[in-house]
Amino acid sequence: MTALEALRVPPELSARVPAERRGAGRDDVRLLVSRGTAVSHRAFRELPGELRAGDVLVVNTSMTLAAAVNGRLGGEPVVVHFSTRGEDGRWAVELRRPDGSGTTLPRPGGPAGAEVRLPGGQGLVLEDPLGPAEGARLWWARVRDVPALLSRYGRPIRYAYTERDQPLSAYRTVFAVPCEDGSGSAEMPSASRPFTAGLVAELVSRGVQFAPLTLHTGVASAEAHEPPYPERFDVPLTTARLVEAARAGGGRVIAVGTTAVRALESAVGPDGRLRAAAGWTDLVVTPERGVRAVDGLITGLHEPEASHLLMLEAIAGRRALRRGYAEALEHRYLWHEFGDVHLLLPDAANRAKTPHAPHRTSNVS
Repeated sequence: MTALEALRVPPELSARVPAERRGAGRDDVRLLVSRGTAVSHRAFRELPGELRAGDVLVVNTSMTLAAAVNGRLGGEPVVVHFSTRGEDGRWAVELRRPDGSGTTLPRPGGPAGAEVRLPGGQGLVLEDPLGPAEGARLWWARVRDVPALLSRYGRPIRYAYTERDQPLSAYRTVFAVPCEDGSGSAEMPSASRPFTAGLVAELVSRGVQFAPLTLHTGVASAEAHEPPYPERFDVPLTTARLVEAARAGGGRVIAVGTTAVRALESAVGPDGRLRAAAGWTDLVVTPERGVRAVDGLITGLHEPEASHLLMLEAIAGRRALRRGYAEALEHRYLWHEFGDVHLLLPDAANRAKTPHAPHRTSNVS
């Protein structure tokens, strides 16, 4: 259960189109700033005023894929969501039922050996479930040349709260870098969406540094709000060194997105030091586990049942999280990937004397 389980977000606070379609720029979305339980309201373009020289922003460079493709399983129309590329070339996929307003109706995967007919005459064969077979949402599937398939027939994954299909460019961030093997994120690492090239340049000019990593975001469970499945990540040596140098020099390490937190925390050793690491992570950050690699977080606004909120509570504490979300509701902030953004920073008055030592969150009142 998350700290916000009883909260209710009115449907009209869903961001139904990107900021650009609302007559604004990407960096014109609103920025809710939480320093402990102290809250202030900004525009995202004012972010440089909230940071300081020596801070490091850790960004996810994974590129969003056009990961939704129409298909047929027997006589049944389905939408295939391509979630994650495996080491053996197979893809983890999710099947959904189209309903005309986004691919929002879940459908159990399988059975093993079933073939989904795809555009262009291709076939996708379901082989193994990820986890217990009964009711498994994601399955490993065999299909050839997925990058070409997605390039020709794919479209971005969207859900019913989004007004209509948007171009793939709307789902890609200024930090996105293509992968040679065609891997990428099924769903946008949306916390970095409001950044623009101009804003990045201004931050760099003020002494804020950027540290890249990669975590390929899989298909979320919009209905069950289950924890994420294992995902591929890569924290390069240059990023590990930059983060460690910032910590040693008194700078703050601020992750841009929950995916960046997941990757960083997966690369922290038992001694609390960040090292280069790559592979698969099944880590779920909770208040009980705490965080050891980050001081703050830039993230979107999450639904009250979403497992991401456990991570936010681990970083900011329960009281700060509740206060921030109460303010977001009162001031009519917008939710979801095209919505407004939340910056969680440590409360300077209560910051530990050794702020960059491994720490656990104890504020759970």
